[in-house]
Amino acid sequence: MTALNFAVVDLQPEPYAAAPQLTARLRVTESSGADVHAIALRCQVRILPQRRGYAPEEEPGLLDLFGERGRWPTTLKSFLWLQCSIMVQGFTGATDVDLALPCTFDFEVAAAKYLHALRDGEIPLEFLFSGTVFTKGQTGFGVEQVPWDLEASYRLPVAVWRQLVNLYFPNAGWIRLDRDVLAALSQYKSARGLTSWDATVESLLSDTAAVAGEPLP
Repeated sequence: MTALNFAVVDLQPEPYAAAPQLTARLRVTESSGADVHAIALRCQVRILPQRRGYAPEEEPGLLDLFGERGRWPTTLKSFLWLQCSIMVQGFTGATDVDLALPCTFDFEVAAAKYLHALRDGEIPLEFLFSGTVFTKGQTGFGVEQVPWDLEASYRLPVAVWRQLVNLYFPNAGWIRLDRDVLAALSQYKSARGLTSWDATVESLLSDTAAVAGEPLP
């Protein structure tokens, strides 16, 4: 039987990917002395929001996810962020591999909404591993499963997440709209001779604030 251990050494934005991606430097250690031929590794990355504090200015962005601050003792629960996989090449003792973590900035996704709300500090992450281990033996190959209890922790600086967002979406964000809503918004834009979607949304916000008798934020 192999004796595996996983550790996240570093996590940085990938500057040359086709879509937003973080790259985790993963250290895989095998301590029994077995020759590992390969590992078909799966990884689930979860965010643990209950393991950090939050400034007052972060509360509005967390309201949709966790409710008012008074409810947080019961609503701050870990949740899934990413699922990914990699084929680890053969090694003996230890090896380092780069694990690609494709990300999204779609505000329909809870994780993107959560990460956007944070201003500073670190994001507590939990990496949960599974998969299949192929070993070299005297009579051929051995096959065994990666134990389900193997995991690794990492605290991702919020600054690194913001660096990734600014790299792929400088001064921009994404909101998915229903087609009928998009068509109505397009008609509103054309009817008023507005030249951009930013101007269209700003006009709607201004109209709403005027009806409510409130200043535009």
